[in-house]
Amino acid sequence: MSLPNPAELIRQMASDLQAHLARRNITEPRYIGIRTGGVWVAQALLEALGQQDAALGTLDVSFYRDDFSQNGLHPQVRPSELPFEIEGQHLVLVDDVLMSGRTIRAALNELFDYGRPASVTLVCLLDLDAGELPIRPNVVGATLSLAAHERVKLLGPAPLALERQDLATVSAL
Repeated sequence: MSLPNPAELIRQMASDLQAHLARRNITEPRYIGIRTGGVWVAQALLEALGQQDAALGTLDVSFYRDDFSQNGLHPQVRPSELPFEIEGQHLVLVDDVLMSGRTIRAALNELFDYGRPASVTLVCLLDLDAGELPIRPNVVGATLSLAAHERVKLLGPAPLALERQDLATVSAL
């Protein structure tokens, strides 16, 4: 199975997101990308929407993850940056790959520490359909089923590319 082209997915996601927001009468959403891949996808999505100058918030959910005590502090942790109010806003939360749902849960926890949004629309480039938590994206580029030993990594920031990783091969090295 070959991996989809991220540029094609982004174009379709932009169209699907516009339709989703129109159905809900949302005219001025605030965009937030989850660091790092979600920020790259959000930037590409805003460009496809013709809104590359729109304010883009970034979340680093490392401290909000329920496995933080097991994994410890990642050396790349940076503060979240939200250049707009959260309270009462319609948010578009963007991530690259939805696996267990734990990153999204952590992102929602962090967002609610800043205020109570009017709504949150979840947009993901890939849904690996392996959810441990009942979280599904409102807009998704593609749904993939991978073997237990496989992962997909987003390479970026531009151009975006997808890389399949075989964990069995990586761990054998």
